[in-house]
Amino acid sequence: MTAPDHEADVLRAGVAGNATDVPPPAAETPLDDAQRLQLYVYLQAPEHRTYLAIMRLFTSTLLADLSAGEVAAALAAAEREGRVATGESDVDTVIDRLKQLVKWGNLVVGRRETIASSIAEFQHGSVRYQVSKLAVRVQRDVDALLRVPEGAREVSRELLPAIDRGLAGIGKALSDALAAEGHDPRTKPARQARERLAEQVTTVFLQHAELAATVRDFYAYLGQVVTRHQLAPDEISGFRNLLVEYIQMVVEDVLRHTETIAGSLAGLTGVRGELLRLLGPADQLGTDVERARGRTPADWQELTDWFVDAPGRPSQVAALREATARAIGSLLASVKRATSGGGLVPGRRGELLKLAKWFDRADESTAHRLYAAAFGLHSARHLQPAPDYDSDNDKVPWRDGPVQDVTVSVRSRGDRGARGRTSRVLDDPMTEETLLQQARQADQRRSAAVAELAEAGADVGQRTLSPDALGVLCELLTLAMAQRDGSDDEGSVLDPVHRLRVTIRPEPGQDTRISSAAGELRLRDTVLVLAGDGGLPDPEAPARGAAR
Repeated sequence: MTAPDHEADVLRAGVAGNATDVPPPAAETPLDDAQRLQLYVYLQAPEHRTYLAIMRLFTSTLLADLSAGEVAAALAAAEREGRVATGESDVDTVIDRLKQLVKWGNLVVGRRETIASSIAEFQHGSVRYQVSKLAVRVQRDVDALLRVPEGAREVSRELLPAIDRGLAGIGKALSDALAAEGHDPRTKPARQARERLAEQVTTVFLQHAELAATVRDFYAYLGQVVTRHQLAPDEISGFRNLLVEYIQMVVEDVLRHTETIAGSLAGLTGVRGELLRLLGPADQLGTDVERARGRTPADWQELTDWFVDAPGRPSQVAALREATARAIGSLLASVKRATSGGGLVPGRRGELLKLAKWFDRADESTAHRLYAAAFGLHSARHLQPAPDYDSDNDKVPWRDGPVQDVTVSVRSRGDRGARGRTSRVLDDPMTEETLLQQARQADQRRSAAVAELAEAGADVGQRTLSPDALGVLCELLTLAMAQRDGSDDEGSVLDPVHRLRVTIRPEPGQDTRISSAAGELRLRDTVLVLAGDGGLPDPEAPARGAAR
C-alpha cells in the first residue's frame, strides 16, 4: 500500500509523537548554546549504551536514513553480544529511544514514500531518521575520547618543518595565482593556480591544527604528572629519562623553526587581503557555510599569535617555553625528593599501606585495638585534668571529627626535626638561554647608542638623541666629571668597550644643549667634545703592536 505525503505525515505524527515532541522539518532555526548542549545529554542517560549504539549506527555510513525496524534489527545483534541491555532491541523500545534522540536534536525525522503490505509495516518503515550535523561532531568526539589512552601523547614535531615549507610555498603559489589572474582570471591556468594556492593553505592549517592539538594533549598529561607529590619507584626512571629529555627536544625544535615561520607570516601579512580574495567562497555553496580554516582573517591571526609575540599577549611558543621550564623544575624536584630519602617512597609509605590493609581486613573491635596500638590514642575516658579548651564533642567519633593537618616531615619520618641541606640550584637551560638573549639585546642597544653618539660628534647639540643614546651619554658624563679635581679642570673618559671618548671642558659663557625625546639636557659654561667612531676595538691590533 502507498500513501500520499500528507497521509504519511499524519501517520508519522502518530508514531514519532505529537508536535511538541518532534519539531517540523521545515522549521530549521539556528540553535542557541543551551540547545547545542542538549546534544550531549544521551551520554549521561541511564540507557547510554543503547544511545551510543544507535548513534554509532547512524554515523557509521554517509547519508544514513534508517527506520525504527532497521535500527531494531541492528540492535538485536548488539543485544546478543551483550553490548546493550536485554529488551533494548524491541521495536517499541527503539521507537521511544529514537523519539528521545529527536527531542534532544541528535536525530531528525526524514520524509520518504513507502510501499508496505500492512499498516504495521507502514508505520515502522515510513518514519525515517537521519543524523544531524552537530550530532555527527559530538559522536565523533565521543568515539575519539573513548579511544584515547591514559599515557602521554607524542608531539608531532615533524610538522614544524612541513609548516615552514608550506608557508614558503603559499607565498610562491600566491605570486603565481596573481600573475595568472593578471592575464585572464577565467582561463584554466588561473583556476589551477587558485586551486594550488587553496591546497597549500588547507595543508598548512591542517598541519598546524594537528601540531597544536598534540602539544596541548602532551602538556595536559605533563601537568597531571607534575602535580603529584610522590612517584612510584618504577615511574622515577621513566619521568627522568623520557619526559625531561623529550620536552627539551620538543622546545628546541619549536624554537629552531619559529624564527623562519614568523618571517614567512610577516611576509604574508601585507598580501593577506589578496590571499583571502583568491580563496573566496565557492559559488555553489553560498555564503552561509562552514568553510575550511585559512579563509578568514581570524584564522590567520590565530596562526600568527601561535608563533609571534604581540604587545601584552605572549605567543604559544613563549607559553610553551615557560611551561617547559616549570615542568622540568617540578619533575627534577620530585625525582630528587623521591631518591634522596625525604619523601614517602623510601620512608614510611610501605608501612602506611600495610597498616591500611590491616584496617581494611579488620572487624570493628579489631580496628579499634589496631588504631590504639598504631597511633597511641585511646578513648576519651582518662583521669588527667581536662585541657584549658576543648571544642570537640565527645559524641562525635574520631573519624568524623575535625582534621588536623600533618606536615610532610611528620608523615614520612615521624618527627618534626629539620634535617637535610639546602637544595642545589637546578640546571635551567631555558632560563639561561633567555638571560643570554636579554644580555645580547642589551649589548646591541648599547652599541647602537654609542654609534649614534659617535655619528653626532661635534653636532651633538643640533641633533635629537634617542633615549638609549642619552642614557649612555649621561653615564659617560658622570664618569668624566668624576675625573676632575675641581670645577675648573677638564675631564675625559673613554668607553671601556667602544672607541668613544667624551671630554668636558669648562668654558665661561658657552652652554651646551643636548635634545632628546625625553627632554633637554643643558650644561652651563661647559663644552662637550665627542671623539671616536664608536666601533668595537680590533682584537688583533694589540697583538701587532706588541710584536713591533
